[in-house]
Amino acid sequence: MKTSFPVDGIALDRDSPANLHRQLYVQLRGLIERRVLPSGHALPSTRVMARDLNVGRNTVIAACDQLALEGYLAIRPRRPSVVMDLPTRPAVAEQMFVEDANPLSRRGQTMLAQPYHHGRPGMLAFHPGMPDPDNFPFNTWSKLLSRRAKFAHIDLFGTYHVKGYPPLCEAIARYLTASRGVKCTAEQIVVTNGAQSAFDLLARLLIDDGDTVWMEEPGYYGAGSAFVSAGAKLAPLRVSNAGWDLDPPDVVPRMIFVTPSCHHPLGITMPMEQRLNLLHMAETWRSWIIEDDYDGEYRFQGQPIPALQGIGASNRVVYVGTFAKILFPAMRLGFMVAPKAIDHTIVSALSVSGQFAPLLTQAALADFMNEGHFSRHLRRMRRLYAERRQFFLASAQRHLGEWLDFHTTESGIQVVGIFRDRCSDRAVAEAALKQGINVSALSIQYRHGTLQNGLVMGFAAADAQTTERTMQKFRTVLQSHFSRMNDPR
Repeated sequence: MKTSFPVDGIALDRDSPANLHRQLYVQLRGLIERRVLPSGHALPSTRVMARDLNVGRNTVIAACDQLALEGYLAIRPRRPSVVMDLPTRPAVAEQMFVEDANPLSRRGQTMLAQPYHHGRPGMLAFHPGMPDPDNFPFNTWSKLLSRRAKFAHIDLFGTYHVKGYPPLCEAIARYLTASRGVKCTAEQIVVTNGAQSAFDLLARLLIDDGDTVWMEEPGYYGAGSAFVSAGAKLAPLRVSNAGWDLDPPDVVPRMIFVTPSCHHPLGITMPMEQRLNLLHMAETWRSWIIEDDYDGEYRFQGQPIPALQGIGASNRVVYVGTFAKILFPAMRLGFMVAPKAIDHTIVSALSVSGQFAPLLTQAALADFMNEGHFSRHLRRMRRLYAERRQFFLASAQRHLGEWLDFHTTESGIQVVGIFRDRCSDRAVAEAALKQGINVSALSIQYRHGTLQNGLVMGFAAADAQTTERTMQKFRTVLQSHFSRMNDPR
């Protein structure tokens, strides 16, 4: 039986952003796949189809040519195009996909289970670790980017300089040597897509399935997630206001993760005796130390504490830094100082993972540092954040002191408040977010045993007026939360 061409089954939308020939192609393909147009069916001529659909003939020709290219139609000279005889699709294919309980690999499921905390546009108040956007010199930055973009075709167009743009590597090495006490050369600098990218790369390079990582507890959940996703088992390196508990774990660790200049999230600094003991342990065990110096530049009493990497002659420390706290997170640029033992592996690892950073942004940042904008901005932010920190702590004590004890450390751009009474810090953080207040639950920084309920709160991105206004809103959130908890009904 001859099948007529279903003109009424095709609806072309001239207001759609999709081209008419693309719409026609999609709908004809659907008719063929559903067997509305069965195999062997001859289509009308392109001229007749164009008339019936009220479109140009070229539109029909383009759609039919694409269907022929993909094997749906056979186009014959001076004869109607014919629908090809296609194999029948398995009727249960879609149902099988829907019912698959575990579409991810075990590693994928592990990654899915890791904690995280992200910001939201326009919700900067109290976001942990968020720098101030209003005081970044965006005019200068945009001019540097524009200037570099004009000449990008010369050495910034391809996938060159995989380890990092050489002028930027030199600028970073100079800065680290002078300001952070790091011992390095420009050849050891590896530019990454932020610190998290460095942790992921190091985890895949240095950890085998089942290896132990001695991880700070509480400790930065992002680094822990990278190590666990690479197959590591985490052993707790417990940290409190008294410092780092260096009692060795039961299994010799392959890797040790620390934030010695400004502990994340408590903000304390590792004493020299503990630093030397840790270095001695790593040398004895032949373990790698990953030193995350995420915001060691911000110390508000005395000079910034030199990096662990620069102490002694250890070649077991991989120093990781980021521009997210000094400049802005969306720049997505970080770096690490690779010891000579693994330096030769980095290019291959970066090439396989595709984690090398955009050269245009690197070149603009090199100019930003070499022309003095970086150092001026850092000095200015230190003064500004010192004032904001003092105001924040006073306001927090006044409005939130009924429920929270605040750690008053001298470094970092975030503070920790510990709840006086038992409660769910995650529930409080969720309630605060609904009111436009972006804080992080302290409990997500714990992975072993007893955890503390508290909040990690940033002060750098909010001026005094915003801080005071947000504290008043947050007080209302806490009053409501604890009233519900104490209601006997």
